[in-house]
Order: sequence, then structure tokens, then C-alpha cells
Amino acid sequence: MSGFEILAFPCNQFGGQEPGSNSEIKQFACTRFKAEFPIFDKVDVNGPNTAPVYKFLKSSAGGLLVDVIKWNFEKFLLDKNGKVYKRYPPTTSPLQLEKDIQKLLES
Repeated sequence: MSGFEILAFPCNQFGGQEPGSNSEIKQFACTRFKAEFPIFDKVDVNGPNTAPVYKFLKSSAGGLLVDVIKWNFEKFLLDKNGKVYKRYPPTTSPLQLEKDIQKLLES
């Protein structure tokens, strides 16, 4: 999809779900899930060592529990200017973002 990019940031702060090395995580995602998007090195999304990208996302998204990522697979959708458009809970399927993505691509 032109004008659209997925970025993945693994995190091991939720039940130890990402215990492997960065290369092991990337290998797993690419073979098991056919990931064809950038997978960055592991980061902290909560706490004193929160990665700068997550500090920005959380402070820009607003809403309840702004400073807390609740679980792996929480999603943020940004517009073409890098502004957080919407934040989605971990239970939101990527397919459920399609309408919002289309809206942003058309604007």
C-alpha cells in the first residue's frame, strides 16, 4: 500500500513473551508470521528505560492510562505528518484498522 508503513518494536516486558535475541525475534516473525516490514531491536515501552519513540507515542495519543502500554500488540496509527491519529488496544485486530488507514491515505 503506497504511503503506508508498518513498524514493529518487540518488547519483553509482558510475561516474557520476547525472550530471544533481536535476530531470533526477527527470524521468528519473518518465518512464522511472514512479516515483511521493519522489525526493530527490543525496546522498553514502560518504566524508566522507555524508548523515546514510545514516550512520544504515549504522550501524543491521549486517552485513559496515557503513560501505560497495557500489553504487547498495542498499536498506534500516525498520519503522514507523524502525528498520532489513534491508539488501539492489544485486542484490536490489524484488519480492524483498515478503515482508519484508508481514511488517512485518502487525506
